[in-house]
Amino acid sequence: MEVIGEEPRRRLHPLSPLLHGAKALVVIVVALSWQTLREVGLGFFALMVLVVVIGAVIMSVVSWYNTGYHVVGHELRVYEGLLWRRTRAIPLERLQSVEVVRPLLAQVTGLAELRLEVVGGGKTEAPLAYLSVADATVLRDRLLAIARGVSDVVPAEGAAPVVGPSRVPGDGPVLLAVRNRDLVISQLLTPQALFLPIGVAFVVVQFAFDPSWSFIGVASTLTAIAGVLLQPVRRVLSDWNFRLRHGDRALRLRFGLLETRSQTVPVDRVQGVTATWPLLWRGHRWLRLTLDVAGVAGQDTSGGGNETDRLLPVGTADEAERVAGIVLPGVRLDALAFVPPPPRTRWFHPLAQPRLGVTLTDRIVATRDGLLTRTVLMVPYARIQSVRVVQGPLQRLLGVATVYADTARGRSAALRDRDLAEAWRLADDLARLGRAARAAAPDRGGAVVVPAQTVDPAAPPLPQPSG
Repeated sequence: MEVIGEEPRRRLHPLSPLLHGAKALVVIVVALSWQTLREVGLGFFALMVLVVVIGAVIMSVVSWYNTGYHVVGHELRVYEGLLWRRTRAIPLERLQSVEVVRPLLAQVTGLAELRLEVVGGGKTEAPLAYLSVADATVLRDRLLAIARGVSDVVPAEGAAPVVGPSRVPGDGPVLLAVRNRDLVISQLLTPQALFLPIGVAFVVVQFAFDPSWSFIGVASTLTAIAGVLLQPVRRVLSDWNFRLRHGDRALRLRFGLLETRSQTVPVDRVQGVTATWPLLWRGHRWLRLTLDVAGVAGQDTSGGGNETDRLLPVGTADEAERVAGIVLPGVRLDALAFVPPPPRTRWFHPLAQPRLGVTLTDRIVATRDGLLTRTVLMVPYARIQSVRVVQGPLQRLLGVATVYADTARGRSAALRDRDLAEAWRLADDLARLGRAARAAAPDRGGAVVVPAQTVDPAAPPLPQPSG
């Protein structure tokens, strides 16, 4: 390691306590309901908010004074706490992605927040809020360079971190720019948005024909409607001006309106790619691509996505092919030939059984699922951590089983309801292909060519455990 002096411990930006106090104000106002305002009155309500905000600012100042960070070797160390001191040492070899986030108030004040995702993290590690935009960008590039094993230069005391231009992955040209018009239309084609006219009509009818309805009643109903619409509106705001660049072995994503995000994801950290075709999008031939990245926390299982999993918010098949080709070279969505489960399993999925399917290519295992909303999950062989064969009581009666290919992300590719002999052969193939892919290209995230495997119905099954 090249050492230039000793790096001092650094503090966050001095305006950080004020921004934290403003965030506390928003949380307080949202938490207090219209009913509370009616009961205590506007004056006392405002006094309550003011007292709590002042307390939050004081606590933020104390927290800021006792928070520091610096890079020591291959670790980012964060110090915080007054009565209970805590030091977090984050090994940068486990770093999965780094985000530079700029909420609305941070954009006004010229600040940014740095968020790190690491392997095995239950939540975002070391959210450094807030730094200047220049400091956040330089620190992000330095951490990524150390994580890639390119540079671990320690700056001299009082100097900015040293990161040479050739040491940091470049942004590259814009590979994809999502049209905001398509983004808005795609979120209008959601069940929540389609129910909006019904909700508005209910409010108008109630207000016109029910004299007992007060302002509080109208406000409460409109608040409930706003809550239903929160997901599509939030998606539009977060994906606004989505731009994707491909640098040196890394994806650079930038998106957001009220809160802008600049996310960097090394390609070799991606565990899988999911393609989704919502029912109402099929008239436009649109789909959505999301990433599975090891260590990324807070994934939204409702299908709305989250802030760190997006690869293509909305796009055509051609755009999806171009984007997916970066993460999974040589893989084409329209060329995947899925084999459905045996016809006798239609009792498990009466309507969706024809849509289920599995395929093994020379690079990935892919599964297809869904009736109204169709999904295809693609996992590179090199990212398979373990393989399981699971057989439930009903599956035992029909002689079928489900094979799970587990990844470090925690999500599994489920090869559902395969014939028992086929399931054991698939498990053997996946385990063998995973070992071969990791041995051939341990640092390329599965970008390796290995012989394609097919399931031979005449081949004898593997020995099965008794019982």
